[in-house]
Amino acid sequence: MQLIVISGLAGSGKSIALTALEDSGYYCVDNLPASLLLEVTLYLKRSAHDRVAVSIDARSRETLPLLPQQLADLRRQGIDVHLLFLEAKTYTLVKRFSETRRRHPLSDDHSTLPESIQMEREMLREVRNLASRIDTSDLSASALRAWVRDFIGLNPANLTLLFQSFGFKHGIPLDSDMVYDVRCLPNPHYEMRLRPLTGRDGPVIEYLDENADVNRMFGDIRAFIEGWLPCFIRDSRSYLTVAIGCTGGRHRSVYFVERLARHFAANTQILVRHRELDHPESAD
Repeated sequence: MQLIVISGLAGSGKSIALTALEDSGYYCVDNLPASLLLEVTLYLKRSAHDRVAVSIDARSRETLPLLPQQLADLRRQGIDVHLLFLEAKTYTLVKRFSETRRRHPLSDDHSTLPESIQMEREMLREVRNLASRIDTSDLSASALRAWVRDFIGLNPANLTLLFQSFGFKHGIPLDSDMVYDVRCLPNPHYEMRLRPLTGRDGPVIEYLDENADVNRMFGDIRAFIEGWLPCFIRDSRSYLTVAIGCTGGRHRSVYFVERLARHFAANTQILVRHRELDHPESAD
C-alpha cells in the first residue's frame, strides 16, 4: 500500500495537489487529524485500497505533534509512506487570501494575516523538515498538478536529484537544498536572435557551449554535486533539490539544469523543473 501525506501552509495549493492525486486513482481524505492517521490508513488497507492520499495541516493543530510518530508506526507496518509539503512566500499567500477572501485557519482578533502565516510556519516546521517540498509561489495550478504527478511516479527506494531553474528577479525557490548563481556568465538575452528562445533551444545551447567560463562553471557544479551526493544518500534523503538561478530563469539556468540532468541521469533518479518557463513575460 502506498500512502501520500500532503501537508503545508494554508493557501499553498494542498487542495489542488489532493485533487491531482484523486484524479490519478488515489483514495483521498482531506483534513485528517494526525492522531487518526494510523487507524484510518490501516482501515483503508483492510478495505483493499492500495493507493491513499490524506491531507494533514494546521487545521488539526492540536494533534500535529503526533504526526512524526504516526508516520514511523505506518512504515513499521509495511506501508510505503511519502510526505509532501507545499509552501509559498508570505506575500504570495497574503495575495491569495485577499483574492479569495478566505479566512486563515489561525487568524483571530489579535493577529494580522502575515502574523498568522508566520505562526503556521513555526507550527509546521518539524513536518516540513521530514518532507519533500514544493514551493508553489510562482506555480500555476496546472504546473503544480504536473509536479505532483511527477512526484508519485518516482521509485521511493532511490534518492531523487531534482534540478530546478529559476530567475533571481522572481525570488529564490523555498524548496532549494543547493543554490547556484550563474548570472556572471554571458547572457543570451542580449543577443536579439536568442532572446525569444530558451536554454532548451539549439542556438542558445551552442552559444553557451562555446564559452570557456560556462564550461568551467558547469564542471565545478558537477564536481561538487558528485562529491557530496553519496553523503546525502547515506543520510537517507529522498530528495535533493539543486536550484540554478540566472536573472530571469529562461536561458542560462535552463541550459545548466538540462545539461546537469543529462549528466546525472545515467546513475541517479532525476526530476527537472523550469519555474519561469510557465511565465512567458519573464526575461533573462
